[in-house]
Amino acid sequence: MISGIHEHRAFAALLILCSVLLVSCGSKVNDTRPAGPAPADLMSVSGVVVRPLPLENVVRSSGTVVASESVDLVAESAGRVEKIAFREGGHVRKNQLLVKINDDDLQAQLRKTALQIQLASDQEERQKQLFEKSAVSREQYDIALNLVNTLKADRDNLIASIRKREVRAPFDGVAGLRYVSEGGYVTQSTRIASLQKLNPLKVDFAIPEKYAGQVAVGDLVEFSSDETKLRFTGKLYAIEPKIDPSMGTLQLRAMCDNPAEKIFPGAFVHIDLRLREIGDALMVPTQAIIPVFKGQTLLLQRSGVVVSVPVRTGIRTAASVQITDGISAGDTVITTGMLQLRPGMPVRVTVQ
Repeated sequence: MISGIHEHRAFAALLILCSVLLVSCGSKVNDTRPAGPAPADLMSVSGVVVRPLPLENVVRSSGTVVASESVDLVAESAGRVEKIAFREGGHVRKNQLLVKINDDDLQAQLRKTALQIQLASDQEERQKQLFEKSAVSREQYDIALNLVNTLKADRDNLIASIRKREVRAPFDGVAGLRYVSEGGYVTQSTRIASLQKLNPLKVDFAIPEKYAGQVAVGDLVEFSSDETKLRFTGKLYAIEPKIDPSMGTLQLRAMCDNPAEKIFPGAFVHIDLRLREIGDALMVPTQAIIPVFKGQTLLLQRSGVVVSVPVRTGIRTAASVQITDGISAGDTVITTGMLQLRPGMPVRVTVQ
């Protein structure tokens, strides 16, 4: 009986010894694994390899349509409106009479002056004949001649005053709504109507100052209107010779034909200004750009880890942004998972 007990204890001790040896061996096996995260633990993200690409250099902006010529019609002299000779919204020709202001008093003075000129001219002719016969002095003839010239000057002054009682079109255009009626009294400050020249049209817009050295008179400009759904083409013809310091922009003006008069001054339009093509632009997806306090950055994969680099951007398209400084051709730019990544973190990038 005692012998059986001893055998049972010996067998239990043997089992304990085997367990210890197994645990020890397992610990040694675990100690031989390489340090660091296992490959399965690496974060997987998407990215692109940057390649030089040709880029159509189009600067996009917004602008406003402006009439090529525009005036508010006013009278040069006060008086009663005698005749309105234009139709609201109608086309008028240069020098066409638009409004006639009563000038009866001036016409009467003009007729009187014409008679005085005739009488003085006859007197001057007689004085001339007498002077040639030495019957009158040179002084007497000069007085008669001077009277004729003075009356003619008065006549010219009256004619100029009569013209001021007429409002004529300074250019071909379209008349706007009128604000006076026949029989009404107008002064030099009374607005009669507006006159707009709709063909051609001007388009005013601004671009960032970084493009100031790339634009030139004659560059092609395309613009479209959300309202008309039409697209127009023109050329840049004037550049403001200074940068707006408050906005950091350069003001430009283009001219385009509008023969059908489908768009009107004051319309808001979208601008595409076409500059010379860039043959080796480095483009990255828009979502890869990370805005920071002092600019913008990209996350790259270099030697298997994440690297953050500051960059400068250029032209933007619908899906891409040009990088002008900060990266080189062949760099791998990370495009997903940027919020979870930190510089120095190992990462696996799937190139798209």
